[in-house]
Amino acid sequence: MNTAANLEELNLLSFNKKKLQDFFVSIEEEPFRALQVMKWIHQRGVSDFSEMTDLSKELRAKLEASCIIRAPEVVYEKTSQDGTKKWVVRVGSKDLIEMVLIPEKNRATLCVSSQVGCAVDCSFCATGKQGFSRNLNLDEIIGQVWVAANSFGVPRAPDSRNITNVVMMGMGEPLLNFEPVVDAMNLMMDDNAYGLSKRKVTLSTSGIVPKIKDLGKVTDAALTISLHAPNDELRNKLVPVNKKYPIKELIESVKGYVDGCSDKRVTTIEYILIEDVNDSLELAEELCELLKQLPCKINLIPFNPFPESKYKKPSGNRIKRFQNYLQEKGYVTTIRSTRGDDIMAACGQLVGKVNDKTRKIERAKNKQKIKSKTI
Repeated sequence: MNTAANLEELNLLSFNKKKLQDFFVSIEEEPFRALQVMKWIHQRGVSDFSEMTDLSKELRAKLEASCIIRAPEVVYEKTSQDGTKKWVVRVGSKDLIEMVLIPEKNRATLCVSSQVGCAVDCSFCATGKQGFSRNLNLDEIIGQVWVAANSFGVPRAPDSRNITNVVMMGMGEPLLNFEPVVDAMNLMMDDNAYGLSKRKVTLSTSGIVPKIKDLGKVTDAALTISLHAPNDELRNKLVPVNKKYPIKELIESVKGYVDGCSDKRVTTIEYILIEDVNDSLELAEELCELLKQLPCKINLIPFNPFPESKYKKPSGNRIKRFQNYLQEKGYVTTIRSTRGDDIMAACGQLVGKVNDKTRKIERAKNKQKIKSKTI
């Protein structure tokens, strides 16, 4: 990989398929070369043009002279006791974001960030409390998938599926960074790239109604709604964007999206349970009434504490009682297992920060592990 970047170098991770094809035409090469290079980059994880053996030596030299393949830089990584893995990566010169890999039996789900910080500022989410810095570019979004997939080894086998699911549920509101997010999801689902099915790539939104309508015109990837309350009064407090796009408009936009999908689709409704805030049976009853016209399943998420919040996680009995009520009313309702909370990698805990003290502690632990293996 060429590490001496200059003004003329183009990062090929920043190109969607169409732009990559146009690039090859611009350098007087056939468009199919783009598909070859996509396979080397995204299927195999290769960043050295000299290893792309089905390209001519002349083309490899041309790419080496003007292009790079550069993903975000990993500055910190940590594995939870339950196997969840968190990376903090640097995007640009100073911004940090987080991504999380959650292994489970034969599945590995990667939670990807779309923004540095978040402007939506949901009251139960640590990301929103740090404010909003900027949107991520395509190379910074798909680069997270590239880094996680390469963590299993490089080069990868073309048909490897170490990452089986990708969820746009990390830092940021994906629909407020529309084009780069759509381009990234299209690469995730492209057979010349990661080859994931549209049911394995999920976008989670707090409810940006106009963009949900736009999304239905360009993709039918899985859609998840961060609802968290069954009425506008409560949701206005938990999810402030509801003041602009109230629940009725949100549900109608989701119905439109589902109706436009090429197959029969069920939307996932995310509902974070917060003690004495939104976990009563009265609110469960309201939720059932609200969702009766929408084909959906409900994913209950026990609140994950973070330092800036005064909210509390409900007891196991209250969580189970809420679930039982929904199930009795005929809703498929699951409780999301809390994963990675010991390394602040659980839902709502991502902040994209790592301080010098943490780095020093991790370096000391790693040195101790190496020392113990050699004894």
